[in-house]
Amino acid sequence: MNTAAVDTRALTRRFRTLTAVNSLTLLVESGSVFGLLGPNGAGKTTAIKMLTTLLPPTSGTATVAGADIVRHPVAVRRAIGYVPQMLSADGTLTGYENLLIFAKLYGVSRAQRTKRVCDALAFMGLDEAEDKLVRQYSGGMIRRLEIAEAMVHEPRVLFLDEPTVGLDPVARQAVWERIIPFRADYGTTVFLTTHYMEEADALCERVAIMHRGRVVAAGSPAELKQSIGGNGATLDEVFAHYTGDVLESGGNYGDTRRTRRTARRLG
Repeated sequence: MNTAAVDTRALTRRFRTLTAVNSLTLLVESGSVFGLLGPNGAGKTTAIKMLTTLLPPTSGTATVAGADIVRHPVAVRRAIGYVPQMLSADGTLTGYENLLIFAKLYGVSRAQRTKRVCDALAFMGLDEAEDKLVRQYSGGMIRRLEIAEAMVHEPRVLFLDEPTVGLDPVARQAVWERIIPFRADYGTTVFLTTHYMEEADALCERVAIMHRGRVVAAGSPAELKQSIGGNGATLDEVFAHYTGDVLESGGNYGDTRRTRRTARRLG
């Protein structure tokens, strides 16, 4: 029996003449934190969209939480939470109303709904703002609400596509201070993309670096640093070595929306 949280075999996605993801083969252990890194346009978001059943693969296979993404997409959707780059919270609704909608969409039973929503708001430090319209939230609060939306049904695998993009260091830290305990409490696998190498270094047990649709390096952060000389090497230097690129890495509701739109166009 396959116990991996994510298992891809030669997963490929083509758009006419462009091969966005080329023979992606990954094995992500259950309960781990895994980082998929790469420059803009490397294929990270396309890979996540396939794994979350939003985009069918051209060829290859993949399972998420033991379910095939093509043959059993409903089982995959029930097992995952997904926080996309694009703004997903509705600014015209309150935080509580946003979470209630997601609880219904994820099939949380009526008997459990109120408790799950209140627990998620409290866990993400948003209980005092639950009756405020989301358009009044800061960028960091919006991101925490979106993560709460993806966590409300206690998923087996949580996909985070650049979860701290556009946030200041304090807001980024607040996000991770809540995700990591959730992962520990529920055994949730976290699959993330990020352009912050120090974030990947501190959080991920294993990472894979994509470049032009292919994985060009994979291993623990320590193993990858060792592969380019070890002593004193940083993950930024590893990234530059394998991709030939250098990464350039909060605001209010409008700022967050604009940042996410830009990230989606480029990624």
